[in-house]
Amino acid sequence: MPVVDVIELKDHLPSGTVLVGLDLGTKTIGVAVSDLGLRFSTPRVVIRRVKFGIDAAALFKLLDEVRCGGIVLGLPLNMDGSEGPRAQSTRAFARNYIKLDERPLAFWDERLSTVAAERGMLEMDVSRRKRAERIDSAAASFILQGALDRLSVLRASDPDRS
Repeated sequence: MPVVDVIELKDHLPSGTVLVGLDLGTKTIGVAVSDLGLRFSTPRVVIRRVKFGIDAAALFKLLDEVRCGGIVLGLPLNMDGSEGPRAQSTRAFARNYIKLDERPLAFWDERLSTVAAERGMLEMDVSRRKRAERIDSAAASFILQGALDRLSVLRASDPDRS
């Protein structure tokens, strides 16, 4: 399946499946999962990156376990909206990944997602050590929740899309 716009993502989701949000880092992949109603995002595991084949196998296993129907991949844009090396690396990962998996994939602007995730954990008084362990999945949850909120706005404005 090619990369789709997040607006089109719901149209490609099989019934009874969830969306998975990914925060792709150089050392880890943060993962978050939606509920079946596509309303809420919950942080899940962090996958330690090794090399693409091993990373993809770990993702396949997890996506199958949670009944994933589509992926929202955080796209790390620069603050001015331009794409730097990290965004190019993320796009390369997506190009390689979609050759192996038929699930639809959409990019979501992840600017400040890690900052927002860290701020949320600070407000919950999470220790520094636990923040370090959970930050990537919290950022993935923030990314996925943004996409879910966008889909929710679309559902509210167009009853035929729900």
